[in-house]
This record gives sequence, structure tokens and C-alpha cells, in this order.
Amino acid sequence: MMKAKKILALLLTLALLFGSLSIAVSGTDSGQIKNVILMIGDGMGENHLNLAKQEGVELFMEDNCDLRGQSKTRSLMEVTDSAAGATALSCGVRVINGTLGVYAMDPLGLFSTPVSLTEVAIANGMKTGIVTTDSTAGATPSGFSVHCISRSFEASISAQQIKTDIDLIWGDTCEALDTDAAEENGFEVITTKDEMNALTPDSRSFGQFSGNMWQLAVPEDDASPNLTEMTEKAISLLDNNDGFFLMVEGAHIDKHSHKTDDGVNYPEKVANAAEAVEEFDNAVEAAVSFAREDGETLVVVTADHETGAIELIDGTYTYTSGSHSGDNVPLFVYCSDSLITDGAAIDNKDIPVRIANALGWDSNSFPASEDGVFLTLMQRIVMLLEGLESIQDLV
Repeated sequence: MMKAKKILALLLTLALLFGSLSIAVSGTDSGQIKNVILMIGDGMGENHLNLAKQEGVELFMEDNCDLRGQSKTRSLMEVTDSAAGATALSCGVRVINGTLGVYAMDPLGLFSTPVSLTEVAIANGMKTGIVTTDSTAGATPSGFSVHCISRSFEASISAQQIKTDIDLIWGDTCEALDTDAAEENGFEVITTKDEMNALTPDSRSFGQFSGNMWQLAVPEDDASPNLTEMTEKAISLLDNNDGFFLMVEGAHIDKHSHKTDDGVNYPEKVANAAEAVEEFDNAVEAAVSFAREDGETLVVVTADHETGAIELIDGTYTYTSGSHSGDNVPLFVYCSDSLITDGAAIDNKDIPVRIANALGWDSNSFPASEDGVFLTLMQRIVMLLEGLESIQDLV
């Protein structure tokens, strides 16, 4: 039986190498969806939800979505980081850790770069937005807005972001951002919740907030909005007859899951992670509430990876690592009965393809077909390597 499985895997690998690069993925409710809100809980594994419930959190997302499955996360042949995870969710391709929207075999983007959901949405006349509690040059927002060889190149990332046609990019401050250049490129740079609330739908804005946006209640002396307030306002600004695409990231689930147990700060780490999950869940509720009223908005909730390798030990959900794990992560869907099969686990890179299908985009627009013999060959080599790894897993 094992030999037969190896032969089947080898045949599949050869088919991928010499066949078409376009792989059909089941569609979803085409023609009914006008807007998409993709919500990413950075580092949020299944047991982050259980840890939050252990801390007394009641989770909206678990009881109010149409479908629940899982996303299988990894980058090219290893446990993923946030940059590769964001690229998979944005562009539908697996890449090298640390890179953003660039192919593994062409990391400088000399021949081509994968197209992102954001870019195709803009090309289709939709409004677009990116909201995060991380820096605007953080890995996840960057994965939906730029093409760059390294997540560390914040100046290059910011310079690319301000030259895009994205309608709003909001997050924590980025010191590398040239605010004058942002304004010259048509963005209104805002720094407070009051300035955010004063925005009108005809504006383009770059939010540079400083504060605890991941918390349930931002302190009174903090002029910044929290994630839920940003999500609600972004939706109100982007909503229009031609549709919109919005990516919302709760970054601090990951940030409060990296540190290991030092015996002193561990309870605070758990409490902060649970609060970050709860605030992200509140933002999910805001998105789903809009979708319920609108009737044409697909909400997809997932994560880029799991952080902390949380396990149930002696009846308590406990961190067992200070880094990322390869565990599957939650995948919730609202306003679709066919994006996934309920309970199924799918590859993270298939999620944006299915979103594109939901919007009625054909396979020539997303994922984009590759041009040129060199890049086509390189991409097929990548697929071969992934296939060989799958064979190795069967040994």
C-alpha cells in the first residue's frame, strides 16, 4: 500500500511539472459576492481560541459563521513566517520566508511578480483597504500591498505602498514612512481616531496611529482607535456600488505568543493573548454584522500561522514554544455555503483563489498566468520540489 502511495505521489509530481500551472479550485457562489473582507489573526491557532475561552472569552466567530474548516500553513518547504504566510493568502503562491509577493525563483522580481488580491481588486474597479494593529510596513499588510525581497526593508515597503492605488492603509506608526511623499501621492496622513472618524468616502488615507490598538478599550489618554473601530470605519469608507476588498489583521495574537515562559510574566502573556483574540473577534463581529445587512459581502477569517505551539496539558492550554509551529489554523467563512466543505482543511494558498472565484474572476486574472519560458520553468521546478517533499513525507 505504501509503495502504491509513493507511485501515485510521483505521478502527481510529474503531472505538475509537465502539465499546466493552472490548478482548478472549487468555486463559491459566483455572482452573489460583491465585497470581500479577509480577516487574519496573526499567529492564531485553534488552541488560541481554546486558550481565550479558558480565560473567559466568548467567541463570536465560532457560533456565527456559515462554515468552519482549517488552513494548512507552510512556506516553501518549511514552517512559515508572517511574510510568506501573507503572500500565500494574498497571491496564492508559496514563497521563501521573509519575502513578500515575490516568487521563490525570482526574489528580486526581475522577470515577474505574483499578482495580489488587492491588485486585481483595483484592476476590477473595486475600492481596497488594509487595516492592522502592526506597523503599516509589517509583514502581513506588506504582503497585500508590495513586492519586496525582504520584510526588513521598511523604507522600500513604505515607498511602494504610497505609490499604490489602495484607498486606505492604517496601522501603527512606521518610522520609515515619508509622510510628505505620502501626501504628494494623494494620501491624507492621519494619526488619531478623531481624524479617522472625520474621513469621507472620497478620501484616500494613510493611518499612522500609536497606541494599544489591539486592546478591548484603548486608554482614555490614547488618541488611537482600536481594531474594531478601524474595521467599522474602513467598511463605511469603502462600501460602494462597485464593491471593495478589505484585509484586516489582528497582529498582537502573535506578538503576545512569542515570548517563552519565564515563570513571572507568563500569566500576563496568556491574558494579553486572550485579550488580543477577543478584540480580533470583536472586529470579526463588526465585519459579519455589516455582511448580514449587506447580503453581498464574503467574510473569511483565518490566520497566517500558529505561534506558541499551544497544547492542552493537565487540563490547561499552555504554550510549549516561543516560535511558530506548523499546526493548522482556523478558517471561518460567512456568506458562502461552498467556499470550503465544512470541516475541511485546505492549503493556505488556495484561499485567495477561492475568494477570486467567489468574485467571479477568471483564472487568467487570478492567479495570473506566467509569461516567459524562464519563469514558467522555474515555477514548475518549485512545484516539483514541493511534490518531492510530499513523497518524502510518505516514506
